[in-house]
Amino acid sequence: MRYLEEAVRLEYDASLCNGCGMCVHVCPHAVFVMERKRAVLADRGACMECGACAGNCEQQAIRVPAGVGCAAALLPSVLARREPANVTCGCSGDGSGCC
Repeated sequence: MRYLEEAVRLEYDASLCNGCGMCVHVCPHAVFVMERKRAVLADRGACMECGACAGNCEQQAIRVPAGVGCAAALLPSVLARREPANVTCGCSGDGSGCC
Protein backbone atom coordinates (compact mmCIF):
# COMPACT_ATOMS: atom_id res chain seq x y z
CA MET A 1 0.00 0.00 0.00
CA ARG A 2 1.43 3.39 -0.99
CA TYR A 3 0.44 6.89 -0.09
CA LEU A 4 1.70 10.15 -1.51
CA GLU A 5 5.15 10.01 0.04
CA GLU A 6 5.83 13.71 -0.36
CA ALA A 7 2.58 14.42 1.50
CA VAL A 8 3.34 12.19 4.49
CA ARG A 9 4.09 14.40 7.48
CA LEU A 10 5.69 11.72 9.66
CA GLU A 11 8.77 12.95 11.51
CA TYR A 12 11.14 10.59 13.33
CA ASP A 13 14.14 11.51 15.46
CA ALA A 14 16.14 8.29 15.78
CA SER A 15 18.42 9.83 18.40
CA LEU A 16 15.49 9.88 20.85
CA CYS A 17 14.55 6.21 20.31
CA ASN A 18 15.00 3.98 23.37
CA GLY A 19 14.29 0.76 21.47
CA CYS A 20 10.97 -0.09 23.13
CA GLY A 21 9.54 -1.29 19.78
CA MET A 22 6.03 0.03 20.36
CA CYS A 23 6.01 1.85 17.01
CA VAL A 24 6.77 -1.43 15.25
CA HIS A 25 4.10 -3.23 17.23
CA VAL A 26 1.26 -0.72 16.69
CA CYS A 27 1.89 0.38 13.08
CA PRO A 28 -0.63 -1.27 10.74
CA HIS A 29 1.64 -0.83 7.68
CA ALA A 30 5.15 -1.76 8.89
CA VAL A 31 6.50 1.76 8.52
CA PHE A 32 9.05 0.99 11.26
CA VAL A 33 11.29 -2.05 11.82
CA MET A 34 13.72 -2.86 14.59
CA GLU A 35 17.43 -2.97 13.78
CA ARG A 36 20.18 -3.20 16.39
CA LYS A 37 17.67 -2.66 19.19
CA ARG A 38 16.38 0.62 17.71
CA ALA A 39 13.44 1.54 15.52
CA VAL A 40 14.26 2.39 11.92
CA LEU A 41 11.98 4.23 9.52
CA ALA A 42 11.69 1.51 6.88
CA ASP A 43 8.84 2.60 4.61
CA ARG A 44 7.77 6.22 5.07
CA GLY A 45 5.48 6.07 2.03
CA ALA A 46 3.37 3.38 3.69
CA CYS A 47 2.41 5.74 6.53
CA MET A 48 -1.32 6.53 6.61
CA GLU A 49 -0.84 9.06 9.41
CA CYS A 50 -3.04 7.22 11.87
CA GLY A 51 -0.91 8.45 14.77
CA ALA A 52 -0.59 5.09 16.54
CA CYS A 53 3.21 5.22 16.51
CA ALA A 54 3.43 8.76 17.90
CA GLY A 55 0.77 8.08 20.50
CA ASN A 56 2.72 5.10 21.80
CA CYS A 57 6.23 6.52 21.66
CA GLU A 58 7.21 7.20 25.26
CA GLN A 59 10.30 9.14 24.14
CA GLN A 60 8.33 11.38 21.75
CA ALA A 61 10.74 10.46 18.96
CA ILE A 62 7.85 10.32 16.47
CA ARG A 63 5.58 13.14 15.40
CA VAL A 64 2.72 12.83 12.95
CA PRO A 65 -0.59 14.68 12.74
CA ALA A 66 -3.07 11.86 13.32
CA GLY A 67 -6.03 11.17 11.11
CA VAL A 68 -5.16 13.16 8.01
CA GLY A 69 -3.63 10.55 5.70
CA CYS A 70 -6.59 9.65 3.50
CA ALA A 71 -8.06 13.13 3.46
CA ALA A 72 -4.75 14.78 2.61
CA ALA A 73 -4.27 12.40 -0.30
CA LEU A 74 -7.71 12.81 -1.86
CA LEU A 75 -9.04 16.21 -0.83
CA PRO A 76 -7.26 18.35 -3.47
CA SER A 77 -8.78 16.28 -6.29
CA VAL A 78 -12.24 16.38 -4.74
CA LEU A 79 -12.12 20.15 -4.26
CA ALA A 80 -10.99 20.61 -7.86
CA ARG A 81 -13.94 18.40 -8.94
CA ARG A 82 -11.63 16.02 -10.76
CA GLU A 83 -11.36 12.29 -10.63
CA PRO A 84 -8.38 11.31 -8.47
CA ALA A 85 -6.80 9.42 -11.36
CA ASN A 86 -3.32 8.91 -9.98
CA VAL A 87 -4.10 9.58 -6.34
CA THR A 88 -4.89 6.89 -3.84
CA CYS A 89 -5.09 6.64 -0.10
CA GLY A 90 -5.03 2.85 -0.26
CA CYS A 91 -8.56 2.44 1.07
CA SER A 92 -9.92 0.86 -2.06
CA GLY A 93 -12.00 -1.77 -0.33
CA ASP A 94 -9.39 -4.46 -0.83
CA GLY A 95 -9.95 -5.79 2.69
CA SER A 96 -6.77 -4.34 4.12
CA GLY A 97 -8.77 -2.52 6.79
CA CYS A 98 -6.58 0.56 6.84
CA CYS A 99 -9.35 3.07 7.56
